[in-house]
Amino acid sequence: MLAGLEMPWEHRTSAQLLLPCMDSFSKRYLMVLGSIVTAVILYVVLSGDERVYQINALLAEDLELRDYPYTFRVFRLEEGIAVMGSPRSAEVPAMRFLRTAFPELSRTAVDDPSMFAAQQILAEKQSRAMELVESQSDVIAVRWEIDERWFNEHGVFLNY
Repeated sequence: MLAGLEMPWEHRTSAQLLLPCMDSFSKRYLMVLGSIVTAVILYVVLSGDERVYQINALLAEDLELRDYPYTFRVFRLEEGIAVMGSPRSAEVPAMRFLRTAFPELSRTAVDDPSMFAAQQILAEKQSRAMELVESQSDVIAVRWEIDERWFNEHGVFLNY
């Protein structure tokens, strides 16, 4: 190449385009650092608990649970204890979930027969999900945890 003439951009490598003002050490350092960051991100993404995915697939395929507005799922396995999402807890009553999941119940009184029936169905679905998870040989118990993400996705932000 002739001195004083610059190489047309079409003929430059990606490193020449992206890192034009860096010395070779800085370029290598940045490339190594980028490779490490990429490897860490891939590890985190790909190292998800395969067993949790398998159990959640089992729950998703269950005919009794499939059409319910709340998707019961395992968040994580901790030494044989399956931590599962729940739309209710001591801090978040079932009514909050039912009125969100079933808009037709939003103005229904707590003692209304349709609200009572909806609570019964929720209890049956949650029991079914627990039964399926506990039937797995590597699960000894289920611990329920409120599923804040579900509520947030439905426009309800819990303050408890």
